[in-house]
This record gives sequence, structure tokens and C-alpha cells, in this order.
Amino acid sequence: MAGVNETPSANRTHIAFFGLRNAGKSTLVNAFTGQDIAIVSDVPGTTTDPVSKAMEILPLGPCLVTDTAGLDDEGALGELRVKKTLAVLSSTDIAVWVGGGFEEWRSRFEGIPVVVADRGIDAGELRRKVASIRLEESAPGLLDGLAKRGDRVLCVCPIDESAPKGRLILPQQQVIRECLEKGILATVCQPENLPDGEFELVITDSQAFAKVAGKYPRITSFSILFARQKGDLAEFRRGLDAAARLKDGDLVLVAEACTHHRQCNDIGTVKIPAAVRTLCGAQPRFVFASGKDFAAKLDGAKLAVHCGGCMLTRREMLARIAAARERGVPVVNYGLLLQKALCGAAGAFPAD
Repeated sequence: MAGVNETPSANRTHIAFFGLRNAGKSTLVNAFTGQDIAIVSDVPGTTTDPVSKAMEILPLGPCLVTDTAGLDDEGALGELRVKKTLAVLSSTDIAVWVGGGFEEWRSRFEGIPVVVADRGIDAGELRRKVASIRLEESAPGLLDGLAKRGDRVLCVCPIDESAPKGRLILPQQQVIRECLEKGILATVCQPENLPDGEFELVITDSQAFAKVAGKYPRITSFSILFARQKGDLAEFRRGLDAAARLKDGDLVLVAEACTHHRQCNDIGTVKIPAAVRTLCGAQPRFVFASGKDFAAKLDGAKLAVHCGGCMLTRREMLARIAAARERGVPVVNYGLLLQKALCGAAGAFPAD
């Protein structure tokens, strides 16, 4: 697990190595990173699960380098390995294909810059090729268009039973860091200690909407900011409308990007289902997903409720939204759902 002072994986450029079995991917990954992070063997199929290493590559900056299993793996276990390898594509910013056979798989890499590398390529040359790729920056900053240098922003950060000991949760960390970078004056408090005064923007934990609503005119949540940065607010608002139409027995998928220990008053398993029941006035059924199993649990669902996605890249979040859309499942974000259920607002701020 990365330390709290390290760049989160979701904010790194994801570089993944692909190819057929025994193409030399793991050898090249080790040379590329300068460390032995992958087991190397002449036996085909040595790499089973994706293996990742965080590093810095200038001028790209913080990166996450991932080794994957061969896409031509065989047998029952081989099919599972290939499935895990293909799942890496949803978060890949730059792909490195090692050896031959790329043409057969080209369609899978649509929209992803690909560097095709010979097995014996010099690692330094490969790093230069990868570093020369200019990625389109489509994700806005968390506070772009919402606050500017000199503005006062209030961050409402509850410290309750679900708060990690000794630190702030990642969305709070990143918002406060962006305030510092942009010269925005950030005030941090708990819901019980809301200060008087005027703020250009108030950002609250979704669960504290009811306490904050009415005291300040411009309120949003950390979750909504991440939905705006990484997801699709318009899509989430359509999902919010669908939540109000749920009926008894309808299946609702509640999904979180990461796995964590469940608390007795857990937001995903307790508070989100309660908010859904409040909105629809019915008794839907709920199924829960953590980590990578989002798409696998969409079948049969009438609604998917997703966390803010602070641990996902924008590409991966958009891939999840696309997977839900393909199955005809509306998606809503934790923050919008809680804001509507707790204080009757449908997330009118910030605008799309």
C-alpha cells in the first residue's frame, strides 16, 4: 500500500505491458523499471496476475507500470488470466505491446496509444518512446471553474467511526492540496463546528449535507467534485431520476472502487440503501461490489449507485459508466444520491 505522501495510483499515468506468452514482457518490465518486479522464466504462462510498480518517468511524471499475462494463454486458468489482462485495459493510458501478434488484438486497444516493442529493445530507448507520447488532458481540476485564487473555500470533514486513523480520506486530501496549489484559502472543520462568515464555495462530506444545507448558499460535496472530474454528471443525474422510479424487488447495485473494512453504519451497505428507499418510497433489493467486479454484477440491475471513484482513473470510471449504459443500467453517484435524499436538492451546483 502506498504511503499517504505518495501520489495515488488514480493520479498516475498508467503504462501497461501486453503481448503473447513468453514474448519477454516481464524481462522488459524489469529493465524498464530498473527493478525485479516480475518473475522471469522461459516457461510460458509464468505471469499470472497483473503486477504493478509505481515510478517516475519524465516528462510524464508519476506513473504506474503493469506487467500482464499473455493474451494467448490457454485452458480454464488461462482464460481467467486473459480476462484479468483485458480488465487492465480499462485503466491503461499507454500500452506497450512486446513482440509479435499485435494485429490480431489491435481492435482491443482502440483509443489507447500503443508502443510496439521488439523483445530485445533497449529499456532506455523504450522509456524515451513512452515519454514522448502526449496524452490529451480531458479531466478538469477538482475546483476548475468553481473557485479561484484568493477565494475562501470551506471543507467540512467529519471525523466519525469510518474515518481512517491519523489522516484525512483521499478526496479530502486532494481537494485541500488543489486549494494550496491554486492559492485558494481553505478552512477545514467538522459538521459540529461550522463557522460563520461568507465562503465562495462549501464542500462537504456527502453524509453531512443535512447539517450544512441552509447555512451556506453554494454547497457541493467531495463526491460530486470527483463525479464531475472523472465521471459524467449528466449521466449521474439521469440515474438519480431512475432511482426515484424504483419499485419493490428491483435490483440495485451499490459499487465502490476500493475494498475496505465494513463498519456498523457503513455508507455503502447501510446509508446508501436507506437513501435509495427514501427517494423511491419502495423496498428494492441490493447487491454490493468492491474493487474490480463492477461489470460482473450489473446483470439484472435497475440502477447502479457508484462511489466518487477517487481510487479510479478517469478512463476507468468512464469505462464503468459505458459498461452500465451498454446493459441499459442507469448510474448515479453517491454524492448526488445522498444530497437529494438528505436535503431535497438534486445537485444543482456545480453545473455540468
